[in-house]
Amino acid sequence: MNLFPDHETQEATISVNSLNHYYQQGSRKQVLFDINLEIHAGEIVLMTGPSGSGKTTLLTLIGSLRSVQAGSLKVLGCELLNATQAQMTLARRNIGYIFQAHNLLSFLTVYQNIELALELHDVTAEVADTRIKQLLTAVGLERFSHSYPRELSGGQKQRVAIARALAGEPKLILADEPTAALDKQSGRDIVAILQQLAKEQNCTILLVTHDHRILDIADRIIDMEDGRLSQEVPPLQPRPGNLSPGIEQ
Repeated sequence: MNLFPDHETQEATISVNSLNHYYQQGSRKQVLFDINLEIHAGEIVLMTGPSGSGKTTLLTLIGSLRSVQAGSLKVLGCELLNATQAQMTLARRNIGYIFQAHNLLSFLTVYQNIELALELHDVTAEVADTRIKQLLTAVGLERFSHSYPRELSGGQKQRVAIARALAGEPKLILADEPTAALDKQSGRDIVAILQQLAKEQNCTILLVTHDHRILDIADRIIDMEDGRLSQEVPPLQPRPGNLSPGIEQ
């Protein structure tokens, strides 16, 4: 299925053409079949579908976390088919990642976890400090700057993960089940913060989810089943213009 919206002049943030992918597990197994997709700057696109349908595989290919085998995959104008490791590393600098497991380093403070994300970026210590403090304020965790992950709730850890993902001012955010382990209110808070900050930074969001409670944030919802993009589902309602996240204590 071809999921190409009508954007005649704007270059796509993500452009996928005839993408196929295989796993080698004793015998060669195809897991993605003829994927075609375009996502443009500023869009919030949710990808749904059953477990094992290939959503995370596609997300990791788009995120330059695994090599493209067949077809074309362009992210921010960079072709990832036949890309070298150096080119893939460079592509990742413009992408922010948020996962179900927040992947915070337990031996670093909240501030240090976010600071670590800026090491690959050419910013001064003063600029980094300002950016980190602004992000902590934006996600409502300014007073937890020197706390360690073990001292935070699940929702607060995901807020740190969002701040870390946005620290490098990426043009693309990839999120894999970021609300799966959270209660309803915490999940709403997380996507509201992500939506607001991404809008302020004008970046694109591709979010994999099973969480039907957050589908209303999407500009588009695409569905994957058995390694194929099977359909595009209309959002449940118009995306809210301004969600006000509460601060989880």
